[in-house]
Amino acid sequence: MDGRTALVTGGGQNGRLPGVGYATAVVLAGHGARVAVLDRDPAAAQVTVERIEKAGGVAHAVVADVTDDAQCGRAVAEVVRRFGALDALMNNVAVGDRAGLFDVGPDRWDELLSVNLKSAWQVTRHAVPVLPAGAAIVNVSSVGVSARGPGMVYNVAKAGLENLTVGAAATLGGQGVRVNTVQVGAIWGAFAERNMSEEMREPRRRGIGLGTEGTSWDIAHAALFLLSDRARWISGHTLTVEGGPPRRFPPGPPITEVAR
Repeated sequence: MDGRTALVTGGGQNGRLPGVGYATAVVLAGHGARVAVLDRDPAAAQVTVERIEKAGGVAHAVVADVTDDAQCGRAVAEVVRRFGALDALMNNVAVGDRAGLFDVGPDRWDELLSVNLKSAWQVTRHAVPVLPAGAAIVNVSSVGVSARGPGMVYNVAKAGLENLTVGAAATLGGQGVRVNTVQVGAIWGAFAERNMSEEMREPRRRGIGLGTEGTSWDIAHAALFLLSDRARWISGHTLTVEGGPPRRFPPGPPITEVAR
């Protein structure tokens, strides 16, 4: 990422555990990117900036509410003024709860769709005119989108985000801009800590294929790959980072011989 400028939305840090945006900003900076850390909380954005600068990286805090289209436009313009370019964008802002599809009212429905879907479209819309050939965008979704079970508005929004990824990849391919999704599995980070109890962690961990929880750093390294030239011929895809297919059956006895 040397010589590139990256914008990470929701990149601030204000909790005990690192969030995906914070981890991604730190990882991108560690690989040479100049990182614009966008957050609506100035103090949270500054925490990330200070972490990057302390390690010798280059970062700048951008304060904006990505649900406001005008602020999205101003944020992108600020990044270009500060660093002279924008080469990588990670749409990471999200909010959610465990309320069912019909347990929320119209206001909450609109809020969840605005934060989890419309915000990514707005930031991307303003970024498109300044993104050069070779630029890349990563949207952040969730494995819950494809899981069977009770529906949540959050999942509806993230399903829309994955569809946006495919449409944007087809639309921007001629411009030389790649667009992909990182689908987040059962990680233990700031978002999970706000929406789950500690008691839920162990049964969830046992259901993961590898038997271990992921972290925000696992997602950050997946985003690094997709935003870099290592993924130069990958666009319109979803990279699922989930620790392997879910365990559905208890393990059997070890295989000692092969029948022929």
